Amino acid sequence: MHAPTPRRKTTVAALRTAVLALLAALVFAGPLAVPAQAAVGDVTWTVRTAPNSYGSDRSSFGYGVNPGGRIDDAMVVANRGKDPLTLTVYAADGFTTDAGQLDLLTRDKKSVGVGAWVHAGRDSVVVRPGRTVRVPFSVTVPDNATPGDYVGGILTSLKQPDDAAGINVDRRLGIRVKLRVSGELKPRLEIENLQVRYDGTLNPFAKGDATVSYTIHNTGNAILSARQTASLSGPFGWLRADAGAIAAPPELLPGESWKVSVPVHDVAPAFRLTATATLTPLLTDASGSTSPLKQVEATAGGWAVPWTLLLIVLVLAAAVTTWLVLARRARAKRKQREDARVRDAVEQALREQETSTP
Repeated sequence: MHAPTPRRKTTVAALRTAVLALLAALVFAGPLAVPAQAAVGDVTWTVRTAPNSYGSDRSSFGYGVNPGGRIDDAMVVANRGKDPLTLTVYAADGFTTDAGQLDLLTRDKKSVGVGAWVHAGRDSVVVRPGRTVRVPFSVTVPDNATPGDYVGGILTSLKQPDDAAGINVDRRLGIRVKLRVSGELKPRLEIENLQVRYDGTLNPFAKGDATVSYTIHNTGNAILSARQTASLSGPFGWLRADAGAIAAPPELLPGESWKVSVPVHDVAPAFRLTATATLTPLLTDASGSTSPLKQVEATAGGWAVPWTLLLIVLVLAAAVTTWLVLARRARAKRKQREDARVRDAVEQALREQETSTP
């Protein structure tokens, strides 16, 4: 297998940057159905949902469907530029980036959910300046599809060379597609790898800071966010310290994980700390309302040794021990001297008695 050429590496990096910037800012619009738009020099195009029986003012595509079911819908592409556009049309699975944004796989990556089930009516579309084109597509869910939530998108793509940078740039615009396949919904979050790290101070009587870290893992089949809390306490639950408000994680797709690191201030160095992390999973239904689910809790221990105070105690203990040993030795020496004085006096008295006897 040949190693990728430098041009290929540069192209991949540029594609990734372009995808993140465009999709994060434009593709997945907010509550209003604002068309996604991209501009490349004089080239500008937009995509939006087509008005039909599913709605006339949708910001994305969302469906509830049975295994083996089929849905037909359409996307509208508009050319706002002065030149004709030839755009590639395809679907891709979604995923959550490290920045907490929903992104879509590039075309060279294999999709197994929405990207494999959504089929556009055409692989490419030509849009004349100032005109719109309706792009029909179908969603065909396999008979053996696992119940739960799936997210992806239907995309339009335009590749253009950047001669100045010597790379090819892939401009992508798309609309999110969310499916909920009917069946038993099992929303579940787990807290994994809970750890606590304590950072003390040189002041032997001051409190320090700690960091509680853990991973939120969506082990169910529904998209979930969560409210979260974290706290630390000493032995027997004493000296409790709370982390305060913690930002909610992004909505995690089934199987995804999200790492959390939370600072906790004013933590007493209680030698042994217990960290407690609590999640309240949040499930959004088809109507858009959010419901809290049963809390998930995890605990883990960590050390919080007040080293400066411990050193002072050890020094004091050593000083007291040394004083006691020296005092004992001094008493022993005084006793020896007293015993010797008494012994000498007795011996002297005996000698004097023997001398005075006729």
